[in-house]
Amino acid sequence: MIWDPEQKKYLLLRRAAARDFHSGSWECVTGRVDQGESFVQALHREVKEEAGVDVQIDFIIATTHFYRGEEVPENELLGVIYGCTLIANAAGKQGIISNQRKAEKPVKIQISSEHSEMRWLSAQEALDFLPSGSWLHETIRRAEILRLKLPEELRELNRREV
Repeated sequence: MIWDPEQKKYLLLRRAAARDFHSGSWECVTGRVDQGESFVQALHREVKEEAGVDVQIDFIIATTHFYRGEEVPENELLGVIYGCTLIANAAGKQGIISNQRKAEKPVKIQISSEHSEMRWLSAQEALDFLPSGSWLHETIRRAEILRLKLPEELRELNRREV
């Protein structure tokens, strides 16, 4: 779940009509962990592939368990939903979050062919916009609580790559 602190908004992406699973539905950046890849490496790769930007991990929002289609073992997936902050450039990967973005060019999202549309929405706008029952409702509510209540020391701990 990508958060832009300047706008105080979350990035939502609409799955392309050609996608085989939940086409046309709204989501955040999602993806799978490749063989030999860590969760953190997968997160950064998927964000770069699907949105063309860099992020900084702030916290884990939740874990998920679901089936992609029929409830059979080969469709069973486990997921980790991270709360991330949009950063201005690759320098942010060294821990320099851009509080100076006003002086820099705004970060431009470049969605991949996996998605057909994007929107930046505040938490309330997203909750109003998304269909009832969307898994993003609880994800956004949890992200908002964590963003408000999680001490900075714990966010820093989450940003360290293991």
